[in-house]
Amino acid sequence: MPAAGPNALALTIYEHPDGAVHAEESGFEGVACVDDTARLLTCLADVWERTQLPWVRRWALGLRDFVLWMQEPDGRWLNFIHDWEGDKNRAGITSRPGQNFWMARGVIAAQRAASVFDDPAAKDAFERGFACIAEADAPPDVRALHMVAALAQGDRMHLERWADELLDCRDGDVLKNSPYETGEPHLWAHIQEGVLAWTARTLDRPDYLEAAIASADAIVVPAVADAFRERISTSPYDVASCIWSLDHLLASDPDERWAALAADARAWFDGRNAAGRPVYDRAVGRVGDGVDEDRVSENSGAESNIVAAQVLLDAAVASALAMADPFV
Repeated sequence: MPAAGPNALALTIYEHPDGAVHAEESGFEGVACVDDTARLLTCLADVWERTQLPWVRRWALGLRDFVLWMQEPDGRWLNFIHDWEGDKNRAGITSRPGQNFWMARGVIAAQRAASVFDDPAAKDAFERGFACIAEADAPPDVRALHMVAALAQGDRMHLERWADELLDCRDGDVLKNSPYETGEPHLWAHIQEGVLAWTARTLDRPDYLEAAIASADAIVVPAVADAFRERISTSPYDVASCIWSLDHLLASDPDERWAALAADARAWFDGRNAAGRPVYDRAVGRVGDGVDEDRVSENSGAESNIVAAQVLLDAAVASALAMADPFV
């Protein structure tokens, strides 16, 4: 992405067996986005910490350049570029600034880059972005991501207020994604149980952990126990969100059932699913976009591969260590 800098990198959003395609779920959106690039930057920071591979660092810093370039002067993030020349999508509903997922993920990625790579530009981007997210209301699923950034930064000032916001948006024991959500919450981007468990151990608030466990028992545990078979369609992001929460529940509650459930959820990628087939082709390192009834999708988007790498980090690290330097 030369428009974002001489070493800047972004990644295409979707792959079809016939080749890469752009995003058009809300009209023409673009060819690459902060939502995916920021998540990959965060994942590669984790891989770098465990491998110290120079090419992983170069790849991560190239992604950083794109993510920071997409931040507006007021601290908020745009999401999409229309083309590889770098025309920014400023008006699209899935790209314009606001309290949204790409804003939250830009903040998380900037925090991670600043912390792991001791990067002053990323630190400045994080501080400007965090000030924006702290000054306005946000739905619970987005607010949970804000809490991830605060927890990673060690910023305790906002945590109790934001945790209480999550607790205020419940249907019985179930933590909802939005006040307007009806029925069972969607699982993609649903990490409220995990972030409350993390906050509980940070602030020594057992009531937060109790609420996290109650909600997990209501929606996460049944989905994992059933291998997500009751759902017409299950995406890697649904499963990865559950795994993230289960890992943090285990870190806060010494009940080994969380470890067993997380292992069962990870097995979804290798065939413990409604299709009875792997979603993750380990031979080629490719993750399908999900399971629709009894069929594994032939498509493979950036989100599916990144969220799988984040929760199958041991596999991602092993793949990185086995790879030749792609920059040579």
